Formats: sequence, structure tokens, C-alpha cells
Amino acid sequence: MVWLRAAATRVASGHAKVLITGESGAGKDLVARFIHAKSSRATRPFVALNCAGVSETLLESELFGHVRGSFTGAHRDKVGLFQLAHRGTVFLDEVGEMSLRMQALLLRFLENGEVKPVGSELVSAKVDVRVIAATNRSLPDLVARGLFREDLMYRIMVVHLEVPPLRKRREVIRTLVAHVIDRDQLSLAIADEAMAALERYHWPGNVRELQNVVEQLAWLTGGDSIDVEDLPQTLVASSCGSVVPARERRKRVSDHLYEALVARSCSFWEHVYPMFINRDITRADITALVRQALSETSGNYRALLRLLGMSPNDYKRFLNFLSTHDCSVNFRDFRSGRVSGERPPEPPFTIPVGPPPASRRDERRARQMP
Repeated sequence: MVWLRAAATRVASGHAKVLITGESGAGKDLVARFIHAKSSRATRPFVALNCAGVSETLLESELFGHVRGSFTGAHRDKVGLFQLAHRGTVFLDEVGEMSLRMQALLLRFLENGEVKPVGSELVSAKVDVRVIAATNRSLPDLVARGLFREDLMYRIMVVHLEVPPLRKRREVIRTLVAHVIDRDQLSLAIADEAMAALERYHWPGNVRELQNVVEQLAWLTGGDSIDVEDLPQTLVASSCGSVVPARERRKRVSDHLYEALVARSCSFWEHVYPMFINRDITRADITALVRQALSETSGNYRALLRLLGMSPNDYKRFLNFLSTHDCSVNFRDFRSGRVSGERPPEPPFTIPVGPPPASRRDERRARQMP
């Protein structure tokens, strides 16, 4: 962390593009704001956008703006974030979630700085912004799978800073806990044994999870001294080694959502949908959830609704939601077997190849010929 702070300070003095990587909740947003605050652009706007929480069409409009009448709902001209942040900094969080088309548009902007609003045939402005991008995914792996442009990766990764997860800097946990208590003015005292359990925990949600745990303890205990038995049971069990943390956090999030929906302990529209809109989960989490459900229903979306506790009347609403936010999954990938109750597929229509069959008159003429 000392090296990261020093490197961020050196980078802030220039104008090079920066890519910040690290797990979700590790503090990538704070590093980006630190670079902006230490730069010559500190007095200019700092604009942040989570690319995972916006669909492709809306993302283009958010970044480049749009003109009136360019699409349904565009009742007036809108200035994009790139133009609003002129001479400032734009922070693109979860840049790895961008579609290939949006990656091409971003690459072109990084090359010439020209802003062309949606629905306009002319460039409206040429701006000077510093782009800082962040992702919790491996861009080289995405490039190898054809999901991310290699030229864009090298364009945004002029300087690469990696924020270490909290489990690799356990010595700062006590300081972070004290910081949260002082910042939120909480009346909370944590016993040494409970603090030791916090330091042993692997913290898959990193600093964000630590902050939530401290606030939860303050509300549930009423400000009393915190002992080990007051800590969340899953945290205590994991810190004691009885729970093995999952290797892939995204997969674990989708698994928890799937299990809760199947068990009817939560509702998709009342719980999962607001989490997605509030950017607590990403498109990758929704896509993984849908893929897991489709694997159980052999690609049947109507059976998926029953599995996840949704009404059959939500069929079109659910498909529209997936299409709008680029979370659709091809059902054909799961059609290895047919679901019970599903109608058998119609026989394929075949076009006859070769000459048409002869009529009876032609057959009689053929028999009369010598």
C-alpha cells in the first residue's frame, strides 16, 4: 500500500491513462479519486461511471450524449460525461463489462478526443479528459477469449496499478475498523478476541465488506462491547478455518442468488432486480444466474420462471429485462435434453432436391413411346 500510494502520486503529476485492477471492494475508486486530487486537474470535474450497470445504448448516451429524437425518450439534447468532464477526469469502473461495439467507440475517442453524440452526424466537440479505468477481471484473459479488444487494452493500460485484496494486508484491519468507527461516529468497542477473528477472516468483499460488518455490529449490538459471539456466524466459522472460501467471487454471488430464489427466501423483482439497478451486482452475476437456471431447465425459459419463483405472466418482462441489459443467454446451449412438459419440436421443413415427380399423363406418354 505504501508503494501503491507513492506510485499513484507519481502518476498523478502527468496525464497518462491509468488502469486500476483489483477485487471488488478493494478500493479502486479511492485510488482513482486520489490520482485526480493530486493532479493538475484537481479543480476540474471528476466524473465516475459504472459500465456494468448501464446497458449498451444508455452507456453510449451517457458517455457521448445524444440529440433530441435520436431514440425513444430522447426529448431533448443531452451533453455526455466526456464533454462535462472537459479538462477533468473520467473514471470508467468495470470497463471489462463493455460490449465490443462500445469498446470500439471508446478506442476512437481515446485516439482523437472527438465527441459525436448519439443520433448526430457531426462531431459536436473535441475535449481534453484524462481517462482512468478499473476492472476486477483479467483483461488479458478477456482478450484471449475474444471478449475485449487488445488495442483498447494497451490504450488504457499505459500505467497499471493493482490494489491488493484486504486479506493480503491484514495489518491494516485494526486501522480500518477504527477509521470507520470515527468517520461514522459510532459508539463501538471491539474486544481483542473479536478483533483477532476479524484479522483471521479472508474478507472476500474486501474493505467494503469490512465497513458493512462494522456498521452492522453498531446497529445490532446497540453500542456495547463486541465479543466473538456477537460477530456474524459465517465470519467466525470462516476465520476458524471451518469454511473454505470460494476461489471465484462472481460465481459465489450467483450461486447465493440462485439458491435463495429456488428456496423462495427472496424474490427476483423485489430483491435481485433492485440490487442490479443499484449496481450491487453486475451483468456477469445476472448472466451466471440465468445460465445456472437454464442448465437445470435444459434451456427452457418458461420453466426457468417456475424454478426461480416468478409468475408465468413475467415471461415477456423478464426477457425484456435480459435483452435491455445485455444479459441474455442462448437457450440452445442447454438443449441436450428436453424438459418434461415441453412440446416436441416441429419436424424441419425440407426442400426437395432434384427434378419434380412426373405426373400420370407423363407416365402414360412414356409407356406409349417405342
